Amino acid sequence: MRYISVSQFAKKYDISERTVRNQCAVGKIEGAFLTGKNWNIPYDATPPTRKSATKFASPLLNALREQKSMQLKGGIYHRTQIDLTYNSNHIEGSRLTHDQTRYIFETNTIGITDQSVNVDDIIETSNHFRCIDLIIDRTEERLSEEFIKELHRMLKQGTSDSRKEWFAVGDYKRLPNEVGGNQTTLPENVHPQMKVLLKEYNSKKQKTFEDIIDLHQRFEAIHPFQDGNGRVGRLITFKECLAYAHVPFSITDELKMFYYRGLQQWDNQREYLIDTCLTAQDNYKAILDYFKIKY
Repeated sequence: MRYISVSQFAKKYDISERTVRNQCAVGKIEGAFLTGKNWNIPYDATPPTRKSATKFASPLLNALREQKSMQLKGGIYHRTQIDLTYNSNHIEGSRLTHDQTRYIFETNTIGITDQSVNVDDIIETSNHFRCIDLIIDRTEERLSEEFIKELHRMLKQGTSDSRKEWFAVGDYKRLPNEVGGNQTTLPENVHPQMKVLLKEYNSKKQKTFEDIIDLHQRFEAIHPFQDGNGRVGRLITFKECLAYAHVPFSITDELKMFYYRGLQQWDNQREYLIDTCLTAQDNYKAILDYFKIKY
C-alpha cells in the first residue's frame, strides 16, 4: 500500500497539518500509523468530515453509489457510465461507437467490428469508466490540483502518450499548446493560474450551476495538460454538479459546435455556453425521469 506524509495529506485536502496530526492521533484517519515521530497515512484515506457529508447526498448520487456497489446493470449508474464516456470521447475524435463503448463496460470487449480500432480509444474508454467511479466515490472532496491531476493520470494511464518522455501523464504540460487555433496558458504559468482559479472557486460556499460552467470554461482556457483537457474538464463538471446537487450534463455530438462556440464566446456572451449546457442537462433529466430519480 502507498503511504503519504502529513504535509502531503494536508495539501491534498487543503487542511492544516496540525488538524491532520490531531485526526491521526485520535484515530479519525483510518489506517494511519506512526513511525518514530512521523505519521504514515494511506494514500486513499480521506478526512473524517467527508463521511458526515454523505448524508446530504442527492438522490442521484445515492443511486449512483448504491448501483455501483451492487454492480447493477441497466440502471442509472450503468447508463451514466456509458453515455458520459461515449459522448466525451466521441467529441474528442474517438471512433468507438456507442455499442462498442457499452460492450467495453459490460464485457471488457469491443464486440464484432469489420474496421480497425485505435488501441488508445479502447484504453481511454476503460480508463474513463474508472474516472467516473473515482468521482462517485469522492464527490464531496474539495476540488484541488491533486485531484485534477489524479483524473488525468487515470485517464491517460497505459496509452501511447504515457510512453512519451515529454508527455507528462498526471502532471501539467511541459510544452505550449493551442486549442481551436487559440493560444493557451504557457506551461510555466499553469500552476499559478490553476491555483488562483481553484482558490476563487472554492471560496464560494454554495456553487451555482453558472459557477461550475465558469470553472469549466476557465479550466479549458488554461488547458493545463498536454492532452485530455476536454475530458478531464467535463469530468470535473460532472463531479461538481453531483457535489452541489445540480443535475449533470453530457455534451453530445449534436451539441458539439454550440459547446465549442460557447467556450470561445464566454467572456462576451455567457448565454451561448449556459444554454448549451442546460440543453444537455435537460437530456439527462429525461433519463432521470425514466428511472424515477428525483432532482
